[in-house]
Amino acid sequence: MALFDRLNQYQPYALAVLRIMTALQFIEHGTQKLFAFPDGEHAGALTALSLTQGILEAFGGLLFLFGLFTRPVAFILCGNMAVAYFMAHAPKSFFPVNNDGDAAILFCFVFLFFVFSGPGFLALDNRKK
Repeated sequence: MALFDRLNQYQPYALAVLRIMTALQFIEHGTQKLFAFPDGEHAGALTALSLTQGILEAFGGLLFLFGLFTRPVAFILCGNMAVAYFMAHAPKSFFPVNNDGDAAILFCFVFLFFVFSGPGFLALDNRKK
């Protein structure tokens, strides 16, 4: 048990790595919609809904990356991913593996986790007032 107790001291760093990697993946979804980069199935003509989604993913992801307003941004992005799942994925199939909703579910719950945990290390939210 002593090993696991010692690991607790690294929790803020692990949170920072999780926040940064989640943000980078999320930003990529936004840039694909907004700028068709990287090229893929979501690149193309923008509807009002996909434009809104792209803006939330790209700019919300940037705020999340830098740990700025982490908790409110995470709350908004969590709700956004829940809506995205039920609007775009759930109607295709009940099972997430069959409806391509795995990423939306994971993003939703990772963002929900950060609403309660805070940003971890290396976040602008940690600046001294």
